[in-house]
Amino acid sequence: MRDARPSAIYLKDYRPPAFLIERTELAFDLHEDHAIVEATLHLRRNSGVAPEEALVLHGQDLELQWLALDGRELSAGEYSQSDDGLRIARVPQQFTLSSRTRIRPQDNTSLEGLYKSRTLFCTQCEAEGFRKITWYLDRPDVMAEFDVSIEADKARYPVLLSNGNPVAAEDLGNGRHRARWHDPFPKPAYLFALVAGDLHSVDDHFTTASGRQVGLRIFVEEKDLDKCEHAMVSLKKSMRWDEEVYGREYDLDIFNIVAVDDFNMGAMENKSLNIFNSSCVLCSPQTTTDKGFQTVEAIVAHEYFHNWSGNRVTCRDWFQLSLKEGFTVFRDAEFSADMGSRTVKRVEDATVMRTAQFAEDAGPMAHPVRPDSFIEISNFYTLTVYEKGAEVVRMIHTLLGAEAFRKGADLYFERHDGQAVTCEDFVRAMEDASGVDLGQFRRWYAQAGTPVLSVAGAYDEAAQTYALTVRQSTPPTPGQAHKEPLLIPLALGLLGDAGNLPLQLAGAAPNVESADNTHLVLKVSEAEQTFVFSGVRERPVPSLLRGFSAPVRLEYDYSRAELCALMSRDNDGFVRWDAAQQLAISVLQEAEEQIHAGAAPVVDPLYLNACQTLLEDASLDAAMVAEMLRLPGEGYLAELAARRGGARVLSIHLAREAVHKALAVHAEAAWLDAYRRNAVNTPYAPEAGQIAARSLRNLSLEYLVLARDEHIALARAQFASAGNMTDSLAALKVISQRGSAAQRDEALDDFYRRWKSETLVVNQWLQVQAAVPGEGALERVQGLLQHEAFDLRNPNKVRALVAGFANGNPLQFHRADGAGYRFLGEVIEALNTRNPQIAARLLVPLTRWRNYAGDQGPAMRSELECLAALPDLSPDVFEVLSKSLQD
Repeated sequence: MRDARPSAIYLKDYRPPAFLIERTELAFDLHEDHAIVEATLHLRRNSGVAPEEALVLHGQDLELQWLALDGRELSAGEYSQSDDGLRIARVPQQFTLSSRTRIRPQDNTSLEGLYKSRTLFCTQCEAEGFRKITWYLDRPDVMAEFDVSIEADKARYPVLLSNGNPVAAEDLGNGRHRARWHDPFPKPAYLFALVAGDLHSVDDHFTTASGRQVGLRIFVEEKDLDKCEHAMVSLKKSMRWDEEVYGREYDLDIFNIVAVDDFNMGAMENKSLNIFNSSCVLCSPQTTTDKGFQTVEAIVAHEYFHNWSGNRVTCRDWFQLSLKEGFTVFRDAEFSADMGSRTVKRVEDATVMRTAQFAEDAGPMAHPVRPDSFIEISNFYTLTVYEKGAEVVRMIHTLLGAEAFRKGADLYFERHDGQAVTCEDFVRAMEDASGVDLGQFRRWYAQAGTPVLSVAGAYDEAAQTYALTVRQSTPPTPGQAHKEPLLIPLALGLLGDAGNLPLQLAGAAPNVESADNTHLVLKVSEAEQTFVFSGVRERPVPSLLRGFSAPVRLEYDYSRAELCALMSRDNDGFVRWDAAQQLAISVLQEAEEQIHAGAAPVVDPLYLNACQTLLEDASLDAAMVAEMLRLPGEGYLAELAARRGGARVLSIHLAREAVHKALAVHAEAAWLDAYRRNAVNTPYAPEAGQIAARSLRNLSLEYLVLARDEHIALARAQFASAGNMTDSLAALKVISQRGSAAQRDEALDDFYRRWKSETLVVNQWLQVQAAVPGEGALERVQGLLQHEAFDLRNPNKVRALVAGFANGNPLQFHRADGAGYRFLGEVIEALNTRNPQIAARLLVPLTRWRNYAGDQGPAMRSELECLAALPDLSPDVFEVLSKSLQD
């Protein structure tokens, strides 16, 4: 490990800024080999803060040409520069600071600050990218009005955009032009945005609840104009939903979205100028899957909702990141649930939590929703901050109820409009509006790790009572050995032979919220509590964690018969899905133990029959049936095995293949019937009914090809005739993973020939190949690094191919010779200084080295040690490596 370690930043050390910026004036002069940035900052000392004589501004990779204080150019002796900032020894109480700086966006491969995405100038300033543009107080609690002018070549960059409303446009002669923008709403620098390029727009408008007309424009390359309709419809739905559900109206005259090919994130909520990764805004039936349509709708909504939960009210410091992200993820999840199936959406959210966020909580980078410290803030754009943060907000919603939660949100927005605030401010607004004490609940923000609820039930037939004992604990995490009890909403019901039973809880009324007479929410607040139900006329099966009411691991010793009962007749859709998953996991783990012992796996007929019964019931929601019958992935099974002594990659893979095959053969006729009856014979539409039918039909295709090799003909026929990308890509995956080498190569070559001009489709082609199993998989991926379709500078392509291999092809990534680990390490090394954010994110599979049994864990650690020995590690990569290697 290198000696010059970057230092950590701590929440406890937060201090208000000594200086504030009231107005920021920026002038950009864009050229092909450089850009000139002239900045005029109107500053004043922050009253009430201990006076500091010196002004210290952030800056990185900047070439200062001149600097002036109140119009007087400063001499070299009046200021000093370092690698990350600029210091002026003496400044008055109130003053204007002007600077002229040269930057090189064309050489900026980090994709932070101002950079070039092919022919397009664009920005990404969150979290600390603005300091790569000009000298500034680049912290979220410094908010200013912005006036921006942009000058560029008119032929190359006819469109010049920034935040706020357009003020003026002028032709400068000599082939250049200028645009001026003004944003009247004070904002921190991380919300600044600029785009300049040869773009075309799809235009529309939205009439707000108060009758104002808002212009809506989505800017794309001309070839992509036909892929914007869904994003525009999604934007208008989002605007209406936010008015109806939260009473929040848009506040400017125009709202712009721009699609960019090279982008580290999914999208960015810059005030009135949202910059999107092109994969998150462009879609059409021919080039986009059902999942892609849903993703675009959700991300458009997420970024729009930030206008209030993130922009009008922003975070005081980066430790409070979940203040805006967790709240906004909750809002976009509720929006998606309202637009489609609420149960399916809840299942999808729970799946992300269990398969990825729980793993994060159990790993070396585990941190609270509000972290205590960080070295590089970009490493904390995590599932814990976003998804677990959203679940924390959801629990507040559950504990308060919808009406009181809305009052709390209204108070929060009204109280803090135009401010940079904390998670504590959000919780306090909820308390003040509802009268509910959330003191103990605050621990969710401060404690890392996934709580475990261990539940046991006891039925007294004579007394007709049922006692449920709940114990909670949270495992130690780095830096937090001791955990305090949390306030956990545990939604439950009791299932009888004929359906869900009416509930009557003896005493403890303050610890209960009742939605109806078959559903209660228990407020679990102690290390151990017992809840007694009276009037229970039969031995029940507890229906626990209904609706995934809390982000916890649930332990209850269900029999397989009880799981079948929940799976078939509980009235909570999430519990039915969860029971199917628990039953599958039980069967899979049994098969793995049999394989590890050298025996042929035997799959429990109870499970096979329960799945067949589910599949044959055409009255059920096809989307839910597909979710219930989809086996847990090998990565999730490895995470579960890690808690039982260590994951054995090969036996997990073989067990999943055996159960997959057994279910395919057992229910072959039912799979074939489901495949046929779910054919969609109407024009493509990304609506719930069609999406559900395609989901079950394509899952059926997977099982059919496993059942008998002859069914590969169905996949090849679907691939040849598919009228939409969902069906085409599903068939391609089946052929690639289950067909012969000749069939696979023929299909992959045909797909590429058809779609090589569509970048986003080609990325999916790369991802399909990354997951192709069998010998030669790694060599195929290594070869694709040299393919014309791959570019190491493009994060989407790196995620598709490299992360697709490391996360989606576990048997080959974990090769016994360690070649998969070395391959990933080589890519990380190449990206370490080029794009540190992406390099750090690629490290995640290796950080889980402690989860694996045998030689694989030490081999993964060895690769981490090799990377740690590299010179000039970026802070992003250094932080992940150092935490991953701590004993």
